[in-house]
Amino acid sequence: MSWSLETLGRIHSCYQEKFAVPRQPGLAPSALATLELLPPYNQAAFVDGLDTFSHLWISFIFHQNLEQGWKPKVRPPRLGGNKKVGVFASRSTFRPNGLGLSVVKLEGIDLNSGVKLYLSGADLIDGTPVVDIKPYIPWVDSQPTATSSWADQPPEQLAVSFSPKAEQQLANQANGRQLKQLIAEVLSQNPRPAYQKIDTQRVYGVKLADLNVEFCYLEAKHLQVIAL
Repeated sequence: MSWSLETLGRIHSCYQEKFAVPRQPGLAPSALATLELLPPYNQAAFVDGLDTFSHLWISFIFHQNLEQGWKPKVRPPRLGGNKKVGVFASRSTFRPNGLGLSVVKLEGIDLNSGVKLYLSGADLIDGTPVVDIKPYIPWVDSQPTATSSWADQPPEQLAVSFSPKAEQQLANQANGRQLKQLIAEVLSQNPRPAYQKIDTQRVYGVKLADLNVEFCYLEAKHLQVIAL
C-alpha cells in the first residue's frame, strides 16, 4: 500500500547546504528559519490558535537525499561513523520514506501576506518541503525517564575561535554579533564527518546565512574560523 503527501510549505533557512547542519534540532538556538505556507494552506484559519504554543513539531522531507536511496543499516556519527545499526534505530536521513521530524521554537506568526511562521533552533536546510505541523505538548511529548542507549548525552561541543580577519569581517556586518553567535553554535557541533581523521592543514568551507565560512581544526577539540 502506498500513500502520497502534499507539500504544505517551504523552509527558508540560514543553512544553504547539508554540511554543518546540526544533527539534531535545538543545538544551535540562533539558527533562524521561516516556514512559508503554500496555497491553499496559506490562510489564517489553518494556524488559528497556533500562537498559544511555544514549540512545534515539523514533519518534512529529506529532499536532498531521495535520489540516493535508502539503506537498511547506517553509520551514526555518534558511533564514530564506522559502526552500523539498523536505519530504524537511528535518525539517519537515508530512510525508506525520506521523512524527517524536528521540534523547533515558534518565534512568531506573520499573517500580512499569506502565512509565515518564524522559527528558531531549526536544523532544516533552505528549501525543505514541509508536510505537517503539530504543536509540541510538554506533558506528553517530554519523557524525562526515557533512555536512549548510545545517544544518551548531548554531543561534546568544540571550542570555536575567530581569526583577526574573520573578526574584522564580522565587525563590518550590520548583524555581525548575531552572525558570530550562529557560526559559533553551528561549528561547535563538530561538522567534520565522524569517519575523517583530524587534518590541521585542511580548510573546510560551509555556506551559512549567505556567507562562505572557511574554518580549520587547530586540534581535535578546537577549530578556528579563518574568513567569511
